[in-house]
Amino acid sequence: MNFEKPNHAFILAAGKGERLRPYTQTTPKPMIPIQGRPILDYIFEKLKKSGIENVTINTNYLGDRIKNYTDHYEGLNITLSPEDKHLETGGGVKYALHTMEEKPFYLINGDAFWTEGKGLNALDRLAQAWNPKTMDILLLLQSVEAMHLTEGVGDYNLNVNGQAVRSLNKTGAYMFGGIRITKPDIFDGSPEGAFSFLDLMDKAQEKGRLYGIIHEGEWHHISTPKDLEAVNAAMATAATQVKSA
Repeated sequence: MNFEKPNHAFILAAGKGERLRPYTQTTPKPMIPIQGRPILDYIFEKLKKSGIENVTINTNYLGDRIKNYTDHYEGLNITLSPEDKHLETGGGVKYALHTMEEKPFYLINGDAFWTEGKGLNALDRLAQAWNPKTMDILLLLQSVEAMHLTEGVGDYNLNVNGQAVRSLNKTGAYMFGGIRITKPDIFDGSPEGAFSFLDLMDKAQEKGRLYGIIHEGEWHHISTPKDLEAVNAAMATAATQVKSA
């Protein structure tokens, strides 16, 4: 690893998850259970295994559910950033950017659910590939062809230099998995209030400073009730196979 590994993660957890209703009518999406555990718990587990100690989580919709859970969680230094009004993915991070201590950090969607491949885990692979001299944002991408359990969307292609190029017609080879490393100074000059982090990703691409690596394990796009039920069923099958092995 040529550069200092980020020791802080920001988890986006303020959205309503409307496409996942009725599950999200009473539960925020990051707290939706997979095999009895909230999605957020799986993210926390991976952060701890990678040695990441500090976490900021923005909240809005049903934020009290997340607070109740994190108040009793041990093993991470967790800071909540409640939003009176939903600030979207960019504005929410900017509002709590001071908690990142002006250093590069992991930015993870609160519904990101992935399994690891062989070798280094995904967060360590991102850190190993991260180069702040040439990159503003480094994305974890999932091959659309490798997505069988949930439907993939072709968000990006990669050029020969590893730079990510957004596919405007969604026919790219890779889906963005909602996991990335980013620099805090990309927020310089960004709007106040609500805005999408995608705007900053597009700006990084324009500068040739948006890169990606391909995830070696599985990542599941949990967007609809059908997706959630498919992932839960697959995880139950996998757990049964492990017990009987």
